[in-house]
Amino acid sequence: MSALFCRTTVRAFIRSTDVVPGTRRLAVRPLSSVGEPQQSTESAPPPPEDTWEDVPQDFYDIIVSGGGMVGAAMALALGSDPVLLGRRILMLDGGPRRVLTQVPDRFSSRVCSLTPGTVQLLQDIGAWDHIKNMRVRPYKRMQVWDACSDAMITFDRDELNEDIAHIVENDVILSGLMQQLDGMQGLVDVMFDTKVKGYKLPSKVADGEDSPWARVILEDGRVLDTRLLIGADGPKSLLRQTANIRQLSWSYSQAGVVATLKLSEPTVNNVAWQRFLPTGPIAMLPLSETHSNLVWSTTSEDAETLLQMQPEEFVEAVNSAFWQDYKREAAVDSAVQTVQSILSTISPGGTSARQLPPSVSDVDADSRAMFPLGLGHATQYVKHRMAIIGDAAHRVHPMAGQGVNLGFGDVSCLKQVVSDAEATGEDIGSVDRLLEFETKRQQAVIPMMAAIEGLHRLYSSDNPALVLLRSVGLQFTNAIKPLKNEIMGFASK
Repeated sequence: MSALFCRTTVRAFIRSTDVVPGTRRLAVRPLSSVGEPQQSTESAPPPPEDTWEDVPQDFYDIIVSGGGMVGAAMALALGSDPVLLGRRILMLDGGPRRVLTQVPDRFSSRVCSLTPGTVQLLQDIGAWDHIKNMRVRPYKRMQVWDACSDAMITFDRDELNEDIAHIVENDVILSGLMQQLDGMQGLVDVMFDTKVKGYKLPSKVADGEDSPWARVILEDGRVLDTRLLIGADGPKSLLRQTANIRQLSWSYSQAGVVATLKLSEPTVNNVAWQRFLPTGPIAMLPLSETHSNLVWSTTSEDAETLLQMQPEEFVEAVNSAFWQDYKREAAVDSAVQTVQSILSTISPGGTSARQLPPSVSDVDADSRAMFPLGLGHATQYVKHRMAIIGDAAHRVHPMAGQGVNLGFGDVSCLKQVVSDAEATGEDIGSVDRLLEFETKRQQAVIPMMAAIEGLHRLYSSDNPALVLLRSVGLQFTNAIKPLKNEIMGFASK
C-alpha cells in the first residue's frame, strides 16, 4: 500500500449550520499534519467557490449512489482513508436505515460466502467486528462432486486451521456496515430514503457546459454536484444507462431457489457442499450446528415447482438431490474409476474419500424464495467523473459464490486509486486516473467470469463425452495439491 499523506490544513467543507434537508450531519473530523504531497502535472480543478469555506452544501467531492452492501463499504472505505480527510463524502440510499437492533431468531435465506480478501476489507473499514458480533459461520472444507459420475474435488484448510470463507446473512453484513457508518464522525454524510431522479455527466472538456461536475438530480428537486460519482446502484444501474455504457448480458433461463434448512441432527457443520446436477448446481452452506442455507440453481419451471411444494415434499426433494443416483454411462464410470486408480497409485495422499452431506429434516417457514439467474458485464467501468462498481458493473452465476466478493474487490481497488490521486494532487474524477481502476478490475473480473461461465456450460450437459472430460479434469485437479491451492488462492482474493 502506498504511503498515506494528510493535508496540513482542514478544508472546512462541513459547517455546523445550513444542513441539507434529510442529511445526517456529523462533526468535523480532526486532521493531523505532515508534509504536503507532491503535485502532479494534472491538478484537480478548484471547488465551485473562491474559498473552501464558501463551498455550497450541495457540493461533494465524492458521492456514492447506492446504499447496499457494496455501496456502504465504498463509502466507509473512502471515509476511513486518512488521505481523504477534509473531503466531503456522501452516500445516497433510496431506502430507510437498516440496522438490526437484535439478531433475529430465524436465519435469513439470503446469504453471502465472504472470502478472506473480503473479510480483510471489512476489517480495514471497521465493520467486521460488528458483523462478527452478530452472526457468522466459517467453514474449513468444501466438497464438490458430479451427479453424473463419481468425480469430486475437495478444498480443505482444516489442517492449517484456516477458514476457506465465512457464510454471513446479507442483513447482518449490511447492519454491520451501517453501524460503522453511524460511528464515522464527520467522515461521511448519509441521505436515507432519497430517490435519484437522474444524472447529468460532463464531458472531459467542459467548454460551454453548465457545470464541469457530475450532477445528481433527486426526486425532491434538490441538485447535488460532485467531483466523482460512484454508482453502486445494482444490475439495472441508472448511472450506467445515463453514461450510455453498453452491457453484455444474457439470461440462463434458470432461477436460484434459496431456503433455510433444518438438519436432522446437530453437527459440527463446517463444510460447504455442492453437487452438480443435470439441471444445475445445488449447494448447502453451513449456518449453525443445526441449520444450513440452500442455494439451488435449476430451470425456471423446476424452481416454481419447488416453491409450491409442501414442506415435506421440499425436504424430500432436497435430500434426493444430494443423495440419489442419477443416470450414468457405463463407459464413463469405467474410465473415471481407472483414472482414480492410477491417481491413487501415483499420489496416495492426493485423493480423498467422498463424504455425504447431512440430511435435512425441515425447511423454515417462509424462507423459500427464487431469483432469476443471468450474466452481465459492462464494457466500461468508468467515464469522466464517474465509476460503477458491484452489480452495476458485473453480474455472475452464484455457483462460485463470487458475486459480492467481486463487488468488494471493486471497493478496495477504487479506494486505492482515488487515494493515490488525492495524495499526488491529481483530479480524483479524471477519467485518465480512473482508467487504472477499470484496467485492474477487468483483469480480475473477466477471468473469473470466464471461469464461472465455462463451468456453467460444462456442467449443464449430460453428454457422455462432456461428462467424461469434466470428470477426468476434476479428478486430476483434486489429485494435484499445488493446483488446488492456486485455485483457492485465486478465489480467496
